[in-house]
This record gives sequence, structure tokens and C-alpha cells, in this order.
Amino acid sequence: MPRDEIFEASVRYFLEPIVEFLDDQTVTEIMVNGPDQVYVERHGRLEPTNARFPSEDALRSAVYNISQWVGREITDERPVLDARLPDGSRVHAIIPPSARKGTYLTIRKFSGDILTLDDFVRLGSLSEVAREFLELCVLLRKNILISGGSGSGKTCLLGALARVIPDSERIIVIEDTSELRLPQPHCLFLEAHRPGASGRGGLNVRQLFTNSLRMRPDRIIVGEVRGGEALDMIQSMLSGHSGSLSTVHASSPRDALTRLEILSLMSDVEIPVYVARAQVASAIHLVVQLARFPEDGSRKVTRITEVCGLDPEQRYQLRDLFVLRTFGKDAKGRIRATLEPVGAKPSFAAEVVEQGLVERIRVSTPLWELNG
Repeated sequence: MPRDEIFEASVRYFLEPIVEFLDDQTVTEIMVNGPDQVYVERHGRLEPTNARFPSEDALRSAVYNISQWVGREITDERPVLDARLPDGSRVHAIIPPSARKGTYLTIRKFSGDILTLDDFVRLGSLSEVAREFLELCVLLRKNILISGGSGSGKTCLLGALARVIPDSERIIVIEDTSELRLPQPHCLFLEAHRPGASGRGGLNVRQLFTNSLRMRPDRIIVGEVRGGEALDMIQSMLSGHSGSLSTVHASSPRDALTRLEILSLMSDVEIPVYVARAQVASAIHLVVQLARFPEDGSRKVTRITEVCGLDPEQRYQLRDLFVLRTFGKDAKGRIRATLEPVGAKPSFAAEVVEQGLVERIRVSTPLWELNG
């Protein structure tokens, strides 16, 4: 029996109390808050379940089983585990003493569906005009930062934007835990690897990013910026690696830039705050803000914002290009909303003519300078 099949059978044995949710296609996330409490997410909404593990030891054994198969250690001294199940689902676990009420296990299920920007339009997360605008921005090699809270759909949108990149380009994808799947023929996927029990070995996202610059990339995609790799990413954008895509946890475009600035200062290169801010303002062209609406569980793009440098007081200058307008709820309680252009044109509006992309414009004409 192949190793992956043995792993899958072993996982299903140890996770037997929640196997029904692993098999349920309507469940997107499983949250085990100790052996006696299990929640799931369906259609963006959290639901309690009657599932229970027999004991803390049974739950802990399931976590140890996963860690053994993926070659990552979880102990009292290193109480956190990030891993993937055989089907690609992402696993995060924390054990006592860091977890106060017993072992916490969160499984974000792998979706077999690869969403495109058209799917985001179909699901009501994006308007047709915004879809075309973002597609053209990717082709114009704009550096795009996707911002949002946990579970807002950042990785799904990142994958949808990345699918727009032409097949002729060499794409390097860097992730802490590999999730993205792209159809382009020339993609290289790099995944962070933790040090062994001795503390040696392993490569973090920043080290992978540094190595990727030596691999002749046309595009670099960083699944999520979490640390000092932010500075390397920003500097690579400024030095010719345009068209980069990444995500960050933040609740607004301004907060996203501030977070990127703070993460840049976390590197081992000491730079003044004003330098970090200036580099962020120059490197990032667009911030796409996502949000999850608890009322109906929907995920929507709420803003597409252009970064326009710094003002005389060294504050980020932002220009909203699209803003979500809401119109109450429909008969089924779903939020009625549309992402509408505000009437402003981006500073790069003339580039569609310069880059020969005019023929791709169908519904976003008012956003571009087409008369030279």
C-alpha cells in the first residue's frame, strides 16, 4: 500500500469522531476545542456539533499521529503543529500547556474546486467590472496585496488572480503550508520546512524567498506575509520583480500597509521606520480588501484601493477605485451588495494602451485612458 494511502487510513482511524465532517463537502472548516467540543463551518457560518472524542488522550493521539507522518515534532516545549492531511487539508494544533482546556485542533479542508475570478463574480464576491479591472492589473504586472481577516477568502482570491498570469511566465509560489494550485505549466512550489529536533535544518519563508530570487522568476507569489520576509519581498518589487502577489491579515487597506511596514522592521536588517514606510508605499500598487459577513456567511471584496505614495506628513496616500455598496437583504436573508467603481481612474490608466491590452477591455472602459 502506498505511503499516502497508509497515512490517510491512519488519519481516518484516529480522527474517527469527526470523519463525517471530513467527508461532508458542505463543511469548510472543523474546529476541535478540546475533546468535548467540536464546531464546523458551513457556508461561512459556525455550527456546534454533537461530535466528541473519547478522551483528551484520544485527541492528543490523533495530533501525534499526524505529526509523525509529516515529520514535524509537537511536544510540551514545541506545542504547535502546522501540517497537511493527504488530501491537502490544512491542520493546525496546539497542545497544553499552551492550550488551557485541552488539545485544540483546527482543520481547514482542502477544496477540490479551483476558483477563478469568474467564480467570484458568480458567487457575488466581485462585480464584473472589478473582475476585468483586476485581470488587467495582473497583466500590467501591478504588485497586488490581498488583505482580510482569517477565513475571509484571501488564499482563494490569490489563486484566482494568479491564474490570470500568462502561461509563458515562470512562476514561483512560496507558502508556509502549501495550498495554492495553479494550472500554468511553468510553476515551482516552495514550502517552508521546520528545523528538526536538534534545531538544525529547515527553511523558513524568508529563506525560500531569498533563494527564489536566484531562480530566474517572472512572478513571485507569497501565500501570506507574516515576518521579516516582507522586507525582502518589498525590495524585490522595487528592484524589478514586478507583478508580485501576496496576502496579509488586516482589516483595511491602510492597516494592510501598516502591517507590511511593521513586518519589514522585523527583519534582521535595521532600517528606519520612515524608510520602511517609503518602500512599502512605492512597492505596493493595489490593495484588495476582503471581508466575511457573519449575517449570511458570504465573503466579498469590499474595496480595491490604489496606493499613491506618501503625503508631506509621511502618511500613506490611498485612492479608492472600487467600494462595496450594500442594499439590505433579500428574501433569504442574504446581503445584497455590489462592488462599484467610485469614478476615479488609477494613476496607471494609460498603460493598457502602452501594453497593447485595449482589446481586452469590455466593461471597465471608464477606468482607463484610451485616447493616448
